Parts: sequence; structure tokens; C-alpha cells
Amino acid sequence: MENRERILACALDLFYQRGYDAVGIQEICQRAGVTKPTMYHYFGSKYGLLETLLAQKLGGFLEMLSHAAHYRVSVEQSLYDFASVILDCAGANYRAYLLMMSLSYSARENETYQAVKPYINRIHQLAVQLFDEAAPVLGNMNGRQEQFALGFLGLFNHYILFMGNQKAPELGITVTEETKRGLIHQFMHGINS
Repeated sequence: MENRERILACALDLFYQRGYDAVGIQEICQRAGVTKPTMYHYFGSKYGLLETLLAQKLGGFLEMLSHAAHYRVSVEQSLYDFASVILDCAGANYRAYLLMMSLSYSARENETYQAVKPYINRIHQLAVQLFDEAAPVLGNMNGRQEQFALGFLGLFNHYILFMGNQKAPELGITVTEETKRGLIHQFMHGINS
């Protein structure tokens, strides 16, 4: 593995295990087997390292999610497609997804929150977009797209967190089609009642 990728992998492990603020540049460099000048050459700073890590781990996820954020066939199928991207990507890269979630709870002026804010906002915007497109066939929505998006994302983020705590998250998590459909059915029951 080349130095740049080794630094990113070590940083992800350390940030996931102990949090961004608890990990220093020296520790990342020691674990990666590189010098500080090498790390600074690639990333400029610890914050630059975090930004690169988030872009590398979440950029493709957001692209896939944006393709799934459109109404197709039925509300349940559209929500299933969107949720599948979230669950499959989070399952395959659990540490990065959980890092994103944990950073989203940082103090609002903290640099870590500023780094993750565009990703959190984009995920939310895509969920709202999906509910906006589904509004004509969901008669009970009545302008509650934002509320539905929050509840939907909350359900799946909590499920991801819970499943990772039950298993060895470093191995990732796998969500069956049956479980995905069950979660969508549960959500639909809640909004249709």
C-alpha cells in the first residue's frame, strides 16, 4: 500500500476508535510508518487529512444516493432503493459511516462538524427530494416532506448504529433484503397511520 493510502487507512482506524480530537498527527504517522513531512506533503494538515478521508469514503456513497433519490414505480420501492444504498454503503464501510455520524454531533463551530456538514446536509436534501417527488401519491404528506425525511433517516441511522454494536463492525454489517423490506414496511405503516 502506498504511503497516502496507508495514512488514510490508519487515520480512519484511529478516528473511528478514539475520535478525531483524541488522535494526534504523530500517532497517525507512527501507525502508518511515515514521517510528519510525508503526511503534510499529502494532506497539509490533520484537518486536510480528515477532509480527504471523508471525500474518499463518502463521495461515491453520495453519488449512488443521488441516483436513488427519485420516485420510481411506487413509494415503497423508491424508499427501498434509497434505503438499500444507505444500508449497503454503511455496511460495507461501517467505520467511515459511523465516523460521519459521530462528527455530525460535534459542536457547530468545531472544524470536524464543518468538515462533515456538507455530507450530512446532502443526505438530508436527497431524502427530502425523494419525499417531494413522492408527494403526489402520498396523500397524507401535506407539506411534511422534511419531517418524513428526518424520521426515515433516523430509522436507518439508528438501525446501522445498533447493528454495528451487536457485531464486529470492522467486518462490516450485512442487511438482508427481508430486513430492508421489513424496515420500509415499518416506516410506511407509521406514516400511513
